[in-house]
Amino acid sequence: MDAFVAEFVGTSLLLAMGSGVVANVVLDKTKGQNSGWMVITTAWALGVFIGVVVAGPYSGAHLNPAVSIGLAIAGDFAWALVPKYVFAQVLGAMFGSGIAWLVYKDHFDATDDQGLKFAPFGTVPAIRNLPSNLVSEIVGTSVLIIVILYSTEPVIEDGSGTPIGLGSLGALPVAFLVWVIGLALGGTTGYAINPARDLGPRIMHQILPIKGKGGSDWAYSWVPIVGPVLGAAIAAGIYMLLGVGGVV
Repeated sequence: MDAFVAEFVGTSLLLAMGSGVVANVVLDKTKGQNSGWMVITTAWALGVFIGVVVAGPYSGAHLNPAVSIGLAIAGDFAWALVPKYVFAQVLGAMFGSGIAWLVYKDHFDATDDQGLKFAPFGTVPAIRNLPSNLVSEIVGTSVLIIVILYSTEPVIEDGSGTPIGLGSLGALPVAFLVWVIGLALGGTTGYAINPARDLGPRIMHQILPIKGKGGSDWAYSWVPIVGPVLGAAIAAGIYMLLGVGGVV
């Protein structure tokens, strides 16, 4: 599988699960209505696991422009590949959120609240204070990226050249990482920590024929883009400052 296709498919799966669980929890007349934050954060984490398992062997499963940028800054990823990865991630996020909308279309139609209709697509801060919201995204993404940087060790091989490692189980640490970020730091902005995760679905909310949907809140949309990119840069800077970066 080509790396572009892998990033597209992996991010699609992530957003199908992530947008899907939010739709299940917030929209009217679903089986999971009002099941809460624990359900949302758990499904997002397991969605990351699914995406990483599928895309990991082919692209490294970044599934997030902040990851691609952070790894590139740290010297662990080629800058020339960043645009290709980011484009695939945004397209994948659009496609995955579109799938979630299709699955829950009847429930979107049954829901009157415009904010609830928007929730499966884009993040919205609990308290709208843009500087504070930006800091939340920076901090959450910094935690994500620095842990990922410390987790991207070269694959160990035995004497015959056979890889030795956790295989798909290597996705579990990343899933737990996203889970704890959501539980501990996600209550302020909904923890985008991923520009594609917010931008792609926000575009879909704009273009899909969702009855009574309201606006897509583009005035806020820069926060979940700029915040994660800054967080990735800060994390990579700390990583390099500690003298452990630069593995190409």
